[in-house]
Amino acid sequence: MSTTIPSGPAPASDPEGPAPRTGTAPVCHVVTHVHWDREWYRPFEAFRARLVELASRVCAELDDGRMTSFHLDGQTIVLADVEALRPDLAERLREHARAGRLTLGPWHVLADNQLVSGENLIRNLLTARRWAPGAGTLAGVGYSPDAFGHPADLPRLLRGFGMDTALVWRGAPDGVARFRWRSPDGSEVFAVNQGYHGAEVLWADDSDDSTAAERLKAFLATEHARLPEGPWLLMNGGDHLAPSGPGARIREAADGAAATGAALRESTLEEFFGAARAAADARTAHGDPLPVVEGELREPAGYLTFILPGTLSARTHLKQANAAAQNLLERWAEPALALHAPHDPTLRADLDHAWELLLRNAPHDSLCGCSVDEVHRENAVRFERVHQLGEHIVSRALLAAGLDVRAYGDPAHDHTDLAVLNPHPGSAGGLVEAEILTAPGRHPVEITAPDGTPVPFETETLGIETAFEADLDLLPDSRPALRHRLFLNAPPVPGLGRTVLRVQLGDTPAEGTTARTDDRAATIPAPGGGRLSAADDASLTLTRADGTVLPGLGLLTDGGDSGDTYNYDPPLNDTVITPRLVASRSRTSAVRTVLELDAVLDLPVGIAPDRKSRSGRTTAVPVRIEVAHWHGDALLRWHISLDNTVRDHRLRFHAPTLRGEDTWTGDGHWSLVERPVRPDLGPLPTERGHEAVCGSAPVQGIGAVGRGKERTAVIAPGLPEMRALAATETATGADQEIVVTLLRSVGWLSRFDLRSRTTGAGPMLETPEAQCQGPRTFDLAIALGEPVATDTGLFRQAADFRTPLRAWQLRPGTTGQPAPGAIRVDGALLAALKPAENGDGVILRLANPTSEACEARVHAPAGTLLTPVRLDEEPTGQEAVRHGATQSDWPLAPLTTLTLRIGKQS
Repeated sequence: MSTTIPSGPAPASDPEGPAPRTGTAPVCHVVTHVHWDREWYRPFEAFRARLVELASRVCAELDDGRMTSFHLDGQTIVLADVEALRPDLAERLREHARAGRLTLGPWHVLADNQLVSGENLIRNLLTARRWAPGAGTLAGVGYSPDAFGHPADLPRLLRGFGMDTALVWRGAPDGVARFRWRSPDGSEVFAVNQGYHGAEVLWADDSDDSTAAERLKAFLATEHARLPEGPWLLMNGGDHLAPSGPGARIREAADGAAATGAALRESTLEEFFGAARAAADARTAHGDPLPVVEGELREPAGYLTFILPGTLSARTHLKQANAAAQNLLERWAEPALALHAPHDPTLRADLDHAWELLLRNAPHDSLCGCSVDEVHRENAVRFERVHQLGEHIVSRALLAAGLDVRAYGDPAHDHTDLAVLNPHPGSAGGLVEAEILTAPGRHPVEITAPDGTPVPFETETLGIETAFEADLDLLPDSRPALRHRLFLNAPPVPGLGRTVLRVQLGDTPAEGTTARTDDRAATIPAPGGGRLSAADDASLTLTRADGTVLPGLGLLTDGGDSGDTYNYDPPLNDTVITPRLVASRSRTSAVRTVLELDAVLDLPVGIAPDRKSRSGRTTAVPVRIEVAHWHGDALLRWHISLDNTVRDHRLRFHAPTLRGEDTWTGDGHWSLVERPVRPDLGPLPTERGHEAVCGSAPVQGIGAVGRGKERTAVIAPGLPEMRALAATETATGADQEIVVTLLRSVGWLSRFDLRSRTTGAGPMLETPEAQCQGPRTFDLAIALGEPVATDTGLFRQAADFRTPLRAWQLRPGTTGQPAPGAIRVDGALLAALKPAENGDGVILRLANPTSEACEARVHAPAGTLLTPVRLDEEPTGQEAVRHGATQSDWPLAPLTTLTLRIGKQS
């Protein structure tokens, strides 16, 4: 939720406030550019072929002077794409960049900066610097013209890379041309609201000269109304277009512009921002400072300025895959490499390549799920490749740490060892899932900690298989083995460290190590006391020890969707359906209790031909719901699976609270964002080219309603579309609910007949795979009351769910000794632990995303130097701490981050 704070009074006759009179015509800076989507309504290769043609034309015009400058969008990925086909042409682009005639970046890809993590955005900017053709060739402006809204923490990110300006559009406050945009931590940038579509393709086509003058006149009139004294910015170009001869066209249009009281100038973004800032400073000196806008930019703001909220839930499997890939790289691969093999050049190259692949899935038309189906098939393969690389990096780093986790040699007969690793900065224990191989006929019978203490566990035998392993130093080897799945309640493991558990084997599973099944049970114990009972609609009713009853936990609701990949659009006559419970059972072991619910959703097969209602023909869609309560854990963990065989619908998950508020909170990149409780969909627009306000908003994985001990929190990594519903809209009858969109099935890239958006947002192309048919699974958790009463508790529960401890079976004959982490942290959340970009030490980033100050205690090896650095890993100028001892204390103000380079003392 953004808040605009006026900075001073303005006379009623001038909504922009007084401005200094210069006696000269306002200047309109014309910046010739292209906005290049790597993949969208065409697949990647079809777009890249055109990109190479565009690059050739641009170079030719920069060579002969028809263009004096060109902005090659905001991303260096275009260099990589051109270089793959025309290395000679890519070098010409670099030469023009070094000469100052062409600007790139500052991003590597123009990501949807709401759906990816903060660390993903940091890697994006760092990767751009590696691709930049030389120092000073990247644009120094936070260029983000077409993102579908802007997150609250973006100013913090830009300032962390030395940028204090931002060019934004979608979601920016309507009618506010310039403003100071402030992040929750207080970071500010000078922001310009571009008004993107007002300038698009102004002179792109030689055939439309007859209307160019009228379009220019209309654009200048609009800019004069927004900011009478200027300067103004006209981005001369558009999506996938190559403007030609801008200098000549500007000269031809100069007289017409002068007649409107404006002067045209061929310019660059840097020149424009210099002039715009000077004008803002002059206005401030005359008593008219810029307004301050706080928080995220997500408000629809007039004609064609859509924020397209349906992209938060289009093809949710892509969002789930992205969240899993980010977690693998950020919380496992990078820390393992930083701690155990920081100077291995091959593993470092593997990591850079993994990030490159992941970043290529981050652009808004890719991760948002609003491209043609071919694009998203390629996205899925890239996610798989990231997973392959990430797991390889982890296993090689573990090998460097003395932990050989390769399944080679004779399977274990008497015992085997299990290395449990803690990805969190402080000591942590709790639930672990792992798989082990044993000799056929051998089963886990006891697990002990290093001090001999028994470790509670549950075992599940998966069956005989032929285990295969091979490596550079291991000949291919196939052995018969029996696979088991273990569920452990692990003892505390040192922060960023490991412990090794001994698994004793016997001829049969020991008594009490397999789950007991009750085929008729419909009730299980609740965290903190009380009980949970299955209702007829397959939701759970919580009855607390004090007698308080909270029904509707985990209720599923399914409604129609006649929209497209950009916008949810309810049918005029919608039907909302809830499951019917068919059967329930429980499984109880020494570590957990699981309630299994078999339910059916009787769903219409699609939308009616007139798209005003759901089909009258229905089909039964079976749903399996598993709710797990691990003993001693504060979370209720849902695993939902179904085979989506129907079309044109939206499936949601509800989590109610007994006492609501008028706001709800969701997590951003490094802070909590407070948002108003809005209707599911606001008033439908009646004018062409407008969009209804939608109550949904992007989260990184947390949504919460209520306060203190009445708080209900949902943790759902990879399911970014959440919203709060007030009592008048809740499906459970509760005072307030958090609602998570699990699945949205639609069949069109864009349509022109929606009620929630009154024109197209792209070409009207069928995308049958956006119906997301086939098997789908979803993992969520609910936490209630005391464990999430504070924001600190909320984030810690979310971190535990997102990144649980992991365990690997050690190769027979390998002994991995328990080891503390070389780096540990108490008192703050870990945001990143990675090798430094310049190879000098490792980077540790800590976050305090709460509104309360805290102090982080960093434990580092003696003889190291801790240097505060920015997000771009450049020193901040603060004094470094030399470690003669092994710990130091670092205060973190509310909603702030701290980045340290840890290296050897010189």
